[in-house]
Amino acid sequence: MLRRLLLVLSLVLPLAARAASAGSASVDERVRDLLAHMTIEEKAGQLAQFSSWGELTGPAANTPLGPRIEKGEIGSLLNVTGAAASRKWQELAVTSSRFHIPLLLGYDVIHGFRTVFPIPLASAASWDLDRIEHAEHIAAAEAASTGLNWTFAPMVDIARDPRWGRVAEGAGEDPFLGSAVARARVRGFQGSDLAAPDTILACVKHFAGYGAVQAGRDYFTTDITERVLRDVYLPPFHAAIEAGAGSIMAAFNDLDGTPASANALLLDRILRREWGFKGFVVSDWGTVRELMIHGYATDLKDAATKAFRAGLDMDMQADALGKYVPELVRAGVIPESRLDAAAGAILAAKFRLGLFDDPYRYSDEAREKATLLTPAHLDAARDLARRSCVLLKNNGVLPLAATVKSIALVGPLADNPRMQLGAWHAQGRAEEAVTLRAALEKQFPGAVHFAAGCDVRGDDTSGFAAARAAAQASDLVIAALGEADDQSGESSSRTSLDFTGPQLALLRELHAAGKPIVLLVMAGRPLSLEQAGELADAILVPWHPGTMAGPAIVDVLTGAYNPSGHLPISWPHSVGQVPIFYAHKNSGRPEPQNKNDRFYSHYLDAANTPQYSFGYGLSYTTFAFDDLRLDTNVLKTAGTPLKITVRVANTGQRDGEEVVQLYVRDLVGSVTRPVRELKGFQKIPLAAGESRDVTFSLTPADLAFWRADMTFGAEPGDFEVFVGDNSDAELAAKFKLE
Repeated sequence: MLRRLLLVLSLVLPLAARAASAGSASVDERVRDLLAHMTIEEKAGQLAQFSSWGELTGPAANTPLGPRIEKGEIGSLLNVTGAAASRKWQELAVTSSRFHIPLLLGYDVIHGFRTVFPIPLASAASWDLDRIEHAEHIAAAEAASTGLNWTFAPMVDIARDPRWGRVAEGAGEDPFLGSAVARARVRGFQGSDLAAPDTILACVKHFAGYGAVQAGRDYFTTDITERVLRDVYLPPFHAAIEAGAGSIMAAFNDLDGTPASANALLLDRILRREWGFKGFVVSDWGTVRELMIHGYATDLKDAATKAFRAGLDMDMQADALGKYVPELVRAGVIPESRLDAAAGAILAAKFRLGLFDDPYRYSDEAREKATLLTPAHLDAARDLARRSCVLLKNNGVLPLAATVKSIALVGPLADNPRMQLGAWHAQGRAEEAVTLRAALEKQFPGAVHFAAGCDVRGDDTSGFAAARAAAQASDLVIAALGEADDQSGESSSRTSLDFTGPQLALLRELHAAGKPIVLLVMAGRPLSLEQAGELADAILVPWHPGTMAGPAIVDVLTGAYNPSGHLPISWPHSVGQVPIFYAHKNSGRPEPQNKNDRFYSHYLDAANTPQYSFGYGLSYTTFAFDDLRLDTNVLKTAGTPLKITVRVANTGQRDGEEVVQLYVRDLVGSVTRPVRELKGFQKIPLAAGESRDVTFSLTPADLAFWRADMTFGAEPGDFEVFVGDNSDAELAAKFKLE
């Protein structure tokens, strides 16, 4: 017996050492070497992921994890938090498994970890790619210091319906902006070296079409054509993969009748064969099991078969792939080469993260303590939060005058640290967040009269009297209204975009006091401002700004920072207009033929246009655009790029930043084309009185789309370009593509 044990050890230990040794072998070679000696069950164990039960992000029954990890039946955990806990799980996996295979440890690091940054929709409103990337690098460093090595982010779903709560998690409605933000976020998480101790693996989600759920209802079905899928919803995913994203998460929804977790069009044809993706695909929480509820699978074994065949590599929390794939491989239903590809992609990620070289590299309690919530991280959070604020209206009340002696601060979000963190705030703690009240009282000691007035829910108006008294006793009112942190995000769809609870009634009460009102909209989505806007002298949208909300908002209110945010999503007048987005198609009757014509595409009770357009945002200074010029009126398909130049001037009295936006319209196509599409943007600083030329470069590839025959490319013809500070830009020129 002893001789047999020694023989086994003599075979196994060299294999383990070789697999764990970086040496001169490439990752692919190390993966092949390891797979060649693993059993089918060991390979299938890499496909299974379970929650550690510290935090749940979906419905589930408890699963005893320790014994299964010891048997090599689990390759990944999610919701493990803290360096000590992560080390415990890694030690169990590494010391128990035959080849000392470490775990992937995933977590929803959506907009920061302990230092919470503005929600993703807000950071997209900054149009500042460098700072978005820097924020994700900080989030990665903080998460990695606790032992995590994988994040379920970025979410890159295009969302054009603000009823959908998860609009808060993405970059808004536009594929071009969404693609740029996706690249920045992937770079921020993964850096240039995944083995560095301050980077983590990105997981781009939700693949695909999830932002188009019908009626804006989470987890629901989608009904979009393949052309729309490819033109609108897929570009940010492709951009993220080009930026090096190592994993993809399949969506909850079905697409053309096939749930995304078992959709071969998405997971095999497009993702792998067309795009050449080499990473792995993980399901969302329990979606393999949900294939049965969709009516797409008869039982869990059937669900596992269909999902794995379609291209799903890892099963989150359904206990399907790890359980049934060995049986399916042995029965010849699925080739072992498919199992090798899936397990190999997961193992490759672990090698690239450096986990085989040092499985405890991320689990360092001293580094954890030194990394979380540092002053530099807080400064970065404050900076991005103020750059994300969008000024929608201002009759001159902002910035706050130096002569202001007293301020009434009112509203349920003025002094609620948890609400300001927003949905999916990871390990952010309310007690570490700086509220608007705290920051405003520090800025104006003795001058702030606070009264919450009401809650975001319910119908209690007992606080109205105190709020009105504070307003009457003050020079002006700052009203912080909006949504609680759990009123947007996952499973938080709404049929109304109105302010919830008695908030609008509170605003009317404040208006009756007769003092100037600054309305702060702190929310995870656009809210209806039809009535509220008439009651306010200024409207500033800080969204859910994160840990440093208070100081950031005060920076903007006082003019210490000149607001520069622009909307990444159209802001509707009312919920009846949604879905609403700027890049719509023309109808055959877009406008009336005369003043008495009613037979055209319109509402009887509202305009077709949003209240605030995509790309819109005001400043405390003013900007002018003129002298638009093209270096040629003819762009050749094989020639040099078209250069488009515009003169931008700061015509006001303050230094500021402007987002210069380029839009293109393809006038005639083999299929109808959007009235405008964003094709470039630059955020530039301009001193008061300064002007400069801004130049964009446009190539035929920038004009490509999925044509009538479902080939991708540009079509010769006439085009218009528009340059300005929002999607309604009027400065225009024409060119021809030949």
